[in-house]
Amino acid sequence: MTAPALTLAIGPYDHVRDLATGAVRPNGIDLHVVHLPVEEVFYRFIHFREWHVSEMSFAKYVAMISQGDRSLVGLPVFPSRVFRHSSMYVRKGSAIQSLAQLRGKRIGVPEWAQTASVYTRGILVHQAGIPLTEVEWHQAGVNEAGRREKVDIKLPPGVKLVRHEDRTLNDLLLAGDLDAAFSARPPAALANGEIVRLFDNPRAEEEAWYRATGIFPIMHVVCLRRDVFDAHPWVATNLVEAFEAAKRASLARLTDIAASHVPLPWLLDQVQNAKIMFGDDFWPYGIEPNRRTLEAFVQYAAEQGVTQRRVAVEELFPREVQSRVRV
Repeated sequence: MTAPALTLAIGPYDHVRDLATGAVRPNGIDLHVVHLPVEEVFYRFIHFREWHVSEMSFAKYVAMISQGDRSLVGLPVFPSRVFRHSSMYVRKGSAIQSLAQLRGKRIGVPEWAQTASVYTRGILVHQAGIPLTEVEWHQAGVNEAGRREKVDIKLPPGVKLVRHEDRTLNDLLLAGDLDAAFSARPPAALANGEIVRLFDNPRAEEEAWYRATGIFPIMHVVCLRRDVFDAHPWVATNLVEAFEAAKRASLARLTDIAASHVPLPWLLDQVQNAKIMFGDDFWPYGIEPNRRTLEAFVQYAAEQGVTQRRVAVEELFPREVQSRVRV
């Protein structure tokens, strides 16, 4: 049998580096890796399906599943995970210094269905106890005007969302037309200090939230085109195994103190701290190690109208990758 030639589009993460270099090869697959900015990867894959395997916005994928769109097949591989208390922004000098003070305020998001925004709104509702209806929501590009939703959304009753085609979140914040913004990418004025993070010490907030909830936010998932999966169902498991092998190699590099594999001082201390908080595999793939995060996300997405219904976690991934052989 000729090995299927597949192209994977994904960011240049260290934990997929060995797939890109060929140091790890998926069994029976001739894999070619393309590195591009994630926004370009998402856009070209969602609209044109230009490659066979792709990094994908987790929110967009879950939304598609809720709408009955099965054109993609998710793998429980999560290349990007980011805690999101650090992605809440206000103007310098703002009187707003806590989540509780956002009640009744105007908050901007780049897209209602942006994965990061799903988490930050979930934090607002479930940590601060502020209903979505007690905020005036605004949607605009972060630093470029004209950004639009990429999937259909169904806003919950009573939720107000104002769209801005010709302005940016950065400009709206600076002009005082927004009180805060929730965004994965920071507004440009963060660089000169005109915009600041809501929390002076977001890491402390994020660590406390993790200890309270067990949620380590998943931002991106890896997806196969349905036609590829239907033709070769076995490639799903073989790709997951290859991603796991590449990740293990990356984690091993982080603990190699003979050389600096990542340009970060006191890297080993960071690794040890991560192990204390998350365990030895502090970047887990698979369903069960991530169930608490996955369940929270599908709940948030349903509450916010990102999905048309609440999706079961098992719907997101084919049965072939929901368990593994153990010898």
